[in-house]
Formats: sequence, structure tokens, C-alpha cells
Amino acid sequence: MTEITNYITNDYKAIDSQETIATVQDFFDELTFSHFPVVEEGIYIGSIASDDIETFDSLKKVFDYRYSLEGFFARENMIWLDVLEVFAKNHSNLVPVLNENNNYLGYYEIRDIMNFFHETPFLQESGGIILVKKKTLNYSMGEITQIIESNNGKILGLFVSKSDSEFTEVTIKISLGVMNEIIQSFRRYDYEIISEHFEDNYINTLKERSDYLDKYLNI
Repeated sequence: MTEITNYITNDYKAIDSQETIATVQDFFDELTFSHFPVVEEGIYIGSIASDDIETFDSLKKVFDYRYSLEGFFARENMIWLDVLEVFAKNHSNLVPVLNENNNYLGYYEIRDIMNFFHETPFLQESGGIILVKKKTLNYSMGEITQIIESNNGKILGLFVSKSDSEFTEVTIKISLGVMNEIIQSFRRYDYEIISEHFEDNYINTLKERSDYLDKYLNI
């Protein structure tokens, strides 16, 4: 399967903070991006929104509207579901990508991430979804894997869907046939089962969770 980082693109250069608003307005007129990254001396400082740019004075520079930039981005090492969440939370069809040293690498486009989404085992293989919860200090990905595999389950995907200082929630997709045994094992290890469902219900939940995702997933 293709790595998600293969979809990082630099088809268009990031906007320099010293660029005129008039030039950026022309840029957005020609393209369909909802946002686009802005850099200052090569450092990412935020994304400018197409809706905002229409209201700005065309004679000024992007730097003059620095306060309006939106600071969202994805890390290079993020899994695809976390990247998808950045798109959804910020109602954007483009997300800048930074590495662990905060260097700007390029950007993801929603269309490419949707193509990647359709290739993942979450959609390509039949399975069940379990959402488990445990105290953050006590949960372990290794333990979760051990519970599933000791019951002859196959992990099709898992990710941390919510975490704070008290509790961590993990969403897991597994092969069908051993759901009940795995759920009982999780309970024996003091994991709370928040929900369990088959693939179709999970995809519907994803779509209902956000109007943005409902618009772009079209599953």
C-alpha cells in the first residue's frame, strides 16, 4: 500500500508573507483551495483562507494580515486518520505538512487523502470495529495487540481516537468471527467497551460526525 507521505505535494509554492494581497487574490481566483500555507523566511506561519482574502485590502501585503492566519498543520509522521481529522476540524481542502523539526515540507490535498482512504484496510477488508477506553497511565498498545492476537484476531487497523491525562480511547478494526471473545478479554483487562459495530455502521458514524466529512467522503 502507498505511504501517505507520497501524497505530500509542492505543485504550488507556499505564499510568502511579503506577497501582495492582490497577487494572492488572483491566485485564489484561479484555484479551488479553501486555504493555502504562508511562509516567512521559509518558516510556516499559518494558512490564509480564501474567504478572508476577498475582504482584504489588495494594496497591502499578506504580512499585514498575519493575525488572520490559521495555524493548523499535519505532521509528516501522522497516520492517515489523524490527517483526515485535521482536514475535518479546520474545514479545509488543503493541509500543510511539517516535519518533527517544524520545517515546511509541502501540503496534502483532500482529494489525494480520500484516494488513500479508499485503499486502506478500513474500507478494503471486512471487519468489526471496537472502541475501547482505559486510564491513560494503564493502557498499552502492546497489551491491546496481545489481547486481539491471543484470541486469533487479525488487526486491520487501530488508532488513538481520543486521549487526555485521565483516559485514552482506541479505535480498532479487526477481522470478523472472534468479536465476542475479544470483547470479553478486553473487559477482563479492565478496558471499557464504548462501542462495537460492523464496518457499515462505523463508516456511517464517520460520515455523521462532521458535515465536512459527509461532503468529501461520498462513501
